[in-house]
Formats: sequence, structure tokens, C-alpha cells
Amino acid sequence: MTVYTNPEVRHDFVLLFDVRDGNPNGDPDAGNLPRLDPETMQGLVTDVCLKRKIRDWVDMTRGSEANMKIYVQHHGILNAQHQRAYDAIGEKSTGSKQNREIVDKARQWMCRNFYDIRMFGAVMTTGVNCGQVRGPMQLTFARSIDPIVPLDISITRVAITRVEDATTGEQGEGGKVTEMGRKALVPYGLYLGYGFFNPYFAADTGVSAADLEVFWEALQRMWDVDRSASRGMMACRGLYIFSHASPLGNAPADNLFKLITVKRRDGVKAARSFADYQVTINEEDLPPGVILTRLVG
Repeated sequence: MTVYTNPEVRHDFVLLFDVRDGNPNGDPDAGNLPRLDPETMQGLVTDVCLKRKIRDWVDMTRGSEANMKIYVQHHGILNAQHQRAYDAIGEKSTGSKQNREIVDKARQWMCRNFYDIRMFGAVMTTGVNCGQVRGPMQLTFARSIDPIVPLDISITRVAITRVEDATTGEQGEGGKVTEMGRKALVPYGLYLGYGFFNPYFAADTGVSAADLEVFWEALQRMWDVDRSASRGMMACRGLYIFSHASPLGNAPADNLFKLITVKRRDGVKAARSFADYQVTINEEDLPPGVILTRLVG
């Protein structure tokens, strides 16, 4: 077991990833344009978006394993997942007024069998009551280093959607031959996010060293199984883990994060690649009891 896969100590980490000519996280309230901070014009990627990629990668690579199922998945029905726990422990659900001991048994079963519940937690009190879990692994929104320029580009399609649009008039002439569409993208953006692992919550949910190893691998490799027309060029550019000797931690996370700085290189007016940025790590001021591991970068 390596120091950064030890579930009995605290870990804080920094994640760097970039996008080129793509949309890392569309905002449904803004016509699917890339999310941004309207005051600074920095791009945003939500923690939920990052967790979705992690879940999908774990499901693709480990989903066949008994204790690596995914609770929040595409086309999933949460109450049906809850019912699986009651069927497994041989109990009958009576709704929100379920006996506390039975709820605890169901909750433990869910933690043992679902990876994302062990790591991220879940509220499982709807309908079939399996209790609540506070997850030990938490992520922040990721924010771009520099302001982004969200583009909304017109595209055309040669296929027509409706039959009646293809022809007009008695002779069937004058119909549409193309249809218009829109595609939102960012020319380039380098995003930085943070994460935190709490060993006390991990002991409650049953997180193992193997679970942590899967998590770090997912952060590095999930981009390759998440390709789409809008997310073709995304990659992990940095993953830096601060592992503490103590479960409570040996230094505030904010102080550790300040040891890593990312800035655009001098003379670069408009960044278009990761090479346009410089990452500086101040290991000399690393506090006693904290070990820094660079998995990427």
C-alpha cells in the first residue's frame, strides 16, 4: 500500500485538466454554452460533472466486480437500487418509518456494494429507506486559470428532420435541403480543481486502499472513455496528492494548495495548449508530516 492509497490518513489533492475546441461542461440554463463566472469570465466545471466521469470509468472498468457497482448511473432507478438492499438482507420495506436497525443494515449493504456511495455518499431516504451516507471524498468546482472565450458556432446538416419540410407546393419543389444547428465550445481552457479525503468518513463507509487506487486511476484515465463530439480533446495535466501522517491532517488544505501555482508563460497572449502554462511546485515549504505525490505533472 502506497502512502496516497492509505484510507486511514487525510489526503488533499489538486487536479489540472484542459480542453481544446470543446465544451467541458455545458450550462442548460444558457443554451448549453460552457459554464463560466460572469464577473471574471473564468470557465467552470461542476463537481457533479467530474463525479459523472469517475462513475462511468469505474462502471466500464470494474462494474462486473461485486463491490464496485455504481448507484447513480444512466437510466438508473434509485428506489430499485434501494430495494436490492432489502432483498439481500431479507427484510421488507415499510417506507420512511422503517425500523432504524433495518435501515442501518440496508445502509451498510449499499456501502459494501456501491463504489460511488462508499466514496461520495448518498441520500437514500426516498421511498425505500436506506438512510444517508456522508462520503469521504469531496471535490470542488474546477475553475479555468484564465478567462475563457465561449463560442457559439453555426453548423449545418444535409439531412432533413420532417417529411413536410423536404417538399413544398404541388410540384414538390422549393423544400429545405439543409438544417441549421449550433455547437458551443472553448478554444482552449486549463482548469484547476481541488479534492479532499476524510479518513473518519472512510472508516464509516468501508473505503479500502483498493478503492483509493481506483479513484486516482480514474482521475488520470477517465477522459479517454468520455470522448464525444463536444469533448474530443480533454486530458489530465496534473494530479498532485498531499498525504498527511495524521487522520486529522498536519496542515490546512488551503496552505498546501498555495504551494502549487499555475500561470500563463510570459509573452503568451492567448493560450492554446498546456505548453503555454507553467506549473511551479514549492516543495521546500512542505510542512512536516505531509508527503506530496505527483501522479501526473
